[in-house]
Amino acid sequence: MSNLVQEFNDYRAKMNEKLLNDDNKVIKRIFNLDTNAYMEGALDVKTKELLGLVASAVLRCDDCIKYHLETAYNNNVSKTEMMEAMSIATLVGGTIVIPHLRRAYEFWEALETQNQE
Repeated sequence: MSNLVQEFNDYRAKMNEKLLNDDNKVIKRIFNLDTNAYMEGALDVKTKELLGLVASAVLRCDDCIKYHLETAYNNNVSKTEMMEAMSIATLVGGTIVIPHLRRAYEFWEALETQNQE
């Protein structure tokens, strides 16, 4: 697995475990709500992940972008679909989103590389 992807996933898992073990009811409910929001519903998972990706890019949250990129990738979103979604995010968010677009593209390439190994 690419170091970029592995490092992100390891850190995310470690910190999520610490946060959830702290036993804060509000934090646990927010995590649960987030998990349930992206499940299959009137919109399919693929569409929801692309919506989450766009929102995360506009909000300029690199961790969120990486999470949605990986989940989208694992739900068979193509590079073309991802780039179209990111183009909408850049249009909506403006040029300030461009550095996040660069990192998103780099992370997507890392996802593709890990699948080739």
